[in-house]
Amino acid sequence: QVQLVESGGGLAQPGGSLRLSCAASGSIFSINRMGWYRQAPGKQRELVATFTSFTSSGSTNYADSVKGRFTISRDNAKSTVYLQMNSLKPEDTAVYYCHADRWVAANQYHYWGQGTQVTVSS
Repeated sequence: QVQLVESGGGLAQPGGSLRLSCAASGSIFSINRMGWYRQAPGKQRELVATFTSFTSSGSTNYADSVKGRFTISRDNAKSTVYLQMNSLKPEDTAVYYCHADRWVAANQYHYWGQGTQVTVSS
């Protein structure tokens, strides 16, 4: 099992910045991917940014809509992933979820944080 605890989020003005954190615990050695998704009202949950391999120097994957504005980073010693969000836009308003997955034998398991609200408004 993997537990994910998020922090950060809140209200920001357009053009402002916010930083999200996600701390993982449990079977972190078996985590494959780890990153962030978001879900706006009336829309499907979508990928924001993720590490393609959390336990090694894997590459990152970003949604086109956030490239150049958001940066995902990690602190392996703290088993924590961060999402630095700059140049925020009203359309970034959503609930942001930390996500991790792992493989056990041939089975893939997905884990989600509780979600944190990000609101971008003047």
